[in-house]
Amino acid sequence: MGYLVYFTIARADTFVNSPYNQRQDAFAKKVVRGDITDRNGNVLAQTDVAEDGTETRVYPYGSLFAHVIGYSDTELGKTGLESVENFELLTSNAFFVEKMQNEFNGTKNQGDTVVTTLDADLQQAAYDALGDNKGAVVVLEADTGKILTMVSKPDYDPNNLAADWETLNTDEENSPLLNRATNGSYAPGSVFKIITTLAYMRQNSDYPSYTYDCTGSITVDDTTIPCFNNTVHGFEDLRSSFANSCNSSFANIGLSLDLAKYKETAEDLLFNSALPGVLDYTKSSFVLDEGAPVSEVMMTAMGQGRTTVSPYHMALITQAVANGGTLMEPYLVEQVTNYTGTEVRRNVPKSYRRLMTSEEAAQLKEYMTAVVSEGTGSVLSGRSYTVAGKTGTAEYSLVDGEKTHSWFVGFTNVDNPELVISVITEGSDGSAGGKAVNIAGEILDSYYS
Repeated sequence: MGYLVYFTIARADTFVNSPYNQRQDAFAKKVVRGDITDRNGNVLAQTDVAEDGTETRVYPYGSLFAHVIGYSDTELGKTGLESVENFELLTSNAFFVEKMQNEFNGTKNQGDTVVTTLDADLQQAAYDALGDNKGAVVVLEADTGKILTMVSKPDYDPNNLAADWETLNTDEENSPLLNRATNGSYAPGSVFKIITTLAYMRQNSDYPSYTYDCTGSITVDDTTIPCFNNTVHGFEDLRSSFANSCNSSFANIGLSLDLAKYKETAEDLLFNSALPGVLDYTKSSFVLDEGAPVSEVMMTAMGQGRTTVSPYHMALITQAVANGGTLMEPYLVEQVTNYTGTEVRRNVPKSYRRLMTSEEAAQLKEYMTAVVSEGTGSVLSGRSYTVAGKTGTAEYSLVDGEKTHSWFVGFTNVDNPELVISVITEGSDGSAGGKAVNIAGEILDSYYS
């Protein structure tokens, strides 16, 4: 009896939110599913009720929020925030007298409103900047962990879900139902040099004295690692190696690392681990065993090898750097109100975990600032806002020519970080390494204009 009461009351939210719970239909018979809005009150999902009582879930922004808001369909189930916040949306905190009157009249109560942290204007800017590229964009507030933007393409229109379902569900080439922001599993390319740099700093207290003479490539045993476009960077320290994204130097750094400690650093940054947040995600993977071949060590150090990561995870790592080493718990729901706007509950920023020391974060921030001031991200310099970041080009196919993903991760207002951004675009011919950084620039320009 005691457990039944606990299960029914204390765990009611989990029970209703379960996509396998058939009893949630009983809630829907008494409550009109509530609205989901952005942080400024723009309605992202609502239920239209016809004169005959027929209810239709409507998404005013169409495909713009398809993956993060998800969909709610009686036949096809629920995804995204529609699934996560199912309990809140099917709960009515309307005033008691009103609920009693509705009960007496046989009228449904209006479900509560979920007010998200999302920003429709910034989401639109990210959606437009990503254009026809396959890929994803995530934008967070640096000091709170609020998720302001989450875009994934290709996408779909949840208003046409039932009609388009068969096509969407069988499109293996484009996978439009996949949220690439959280479930995309990509080679990180040079954005992983953030992790390699941290590992080197931890294993070498004299890291400021590191030097390397780049001749455009490095050959060890039978493995040759070229720099991008075979660029000869010449004499470098750790800062310039990072700013130049020098593959040769980072392959050299990788060979000097204790691999067990390297793995520990990666796992400190949540590789092979659970990630905070409410949306479904794919775990990032770091695999590099002691005694691994030289070629694998060199490739891993520059972000290739068997390492995989999502844009969401890279945003979290970048947020920790921007926030002095502390990762704030990312969240998507600002508050829940009843349909008249009376607050039911509110989420507040809270620390999730310290990923690195403040000194380590400050050093990485300095190196990421150099990427923009004098390195591969210089396209972002000289704007009305400052940026620190890391570019990346990740190879993933050599069939019919080299194929790459383009990455950028970074944060704005370096002295007092404001926004964290993570961008990936899939599938270029190897010449578009700067595509992601240009997209990031378009998004940030829109925000700061």
